[in-house]
Amino acid sequence: MTMNDFLKSKTFAVSTVVLVLVAIWYFSAVLLNAPFQRELDERAKLNPTTGQFIEATLNQKRPVLPAPHQVAVEIWNTTVEKRITSKRSLVYHGGITLSSTMLGFVMGTVLGVALAAAIIHVESLERSLMPWIITSQTIPILAIAPMVIVVLNAVGISGLIPKALISTYLSFFPVTVGVVKGLRSPDPMQLDLMRTYSASSFQTFWKLRWPSSIPFLFTSMKIAIAASLVGAIVGELPTGAVAGLGARLLAGSYYGQTVQIWSALLSAAFLAAMLVTIVGFADKAVRRRMGIAR
Repeated sequence: MTMNDFLKSKTFAVSTVVLVLVAIWYFSAVLLNAPFQRELDERAKLNPTTGQFIEATLNQKRPVLPAPHQVAVEIWNTTVEKRITSKRSLVYHGGITLSSTMLGFVMGTVLGVALAAAIIHVESLERSLMPWIITSQTIPILAIAPMVIVVLNAVGISGLIPKALISTYLSFFPVTVGVVKGLRSPDPMQLDLMRTYSASSFQTFWKLRWPSSIPFLFTSMKIAIAASLVGAIVGELPTGAVAGLGARLLAGSYYGQTVQIWSALLSAAFLAAMLVTIVGFADKAVRRRMGIAR
């Protein structure tokens, strides 16, 4: 099979999956919106045909489950049709969430790498610190976020920092675990060779362990940046924020605007996909620079 044939088959497979998902979405929208539509028809004393009934279920103003075209129209209206500076623009709200996401991701990555390096070089830290790192992730983020917000607000810290810290909390764990695995990936014979050369611990780390951990680091960063976005959105919920994708979710839930909720959710998913893709491109660039074939 040629590369062109492979790409065509891959595109066909992806398109088929997307079409199936959209069909399931439409079917589910009709199924879930039907009870309320029947109630509306009964009140208005209408007797619509099956086609008219299905069309009505897919065009309700406040549906239980909005149809794909309703969400697409909402996304179009709140991105292309609105100025970026408008508070009704998803681009504006996405930028607010992105800022705390990136700050939390950078802080989480630095913290994760630092913890991993410490665990590798101090044997007792693996037994004493690693269990706490793992245990920290068993606490629901929805329980931690309000406490972080309240405590930091009490000491006069608000705005970007509290949300970034919640993102840091979610993103440092995969980086720590991945980098620890990567720093331990060199073969024992390679470590023995470094000892033969009388290399110091720092030289062994910088010339052997760190380059070996790069593939593990970027894989972990893909997970971490998506988790960081989740943390930023969750961090906006307990604050009653007026800006950000979390704020759009809150406003939609307050006023029963399910179309707005779904447009914010899909926008968040698209943003996460873009961030993961960017990290993937950075991974390929670094590997090419290092001469690592993929």
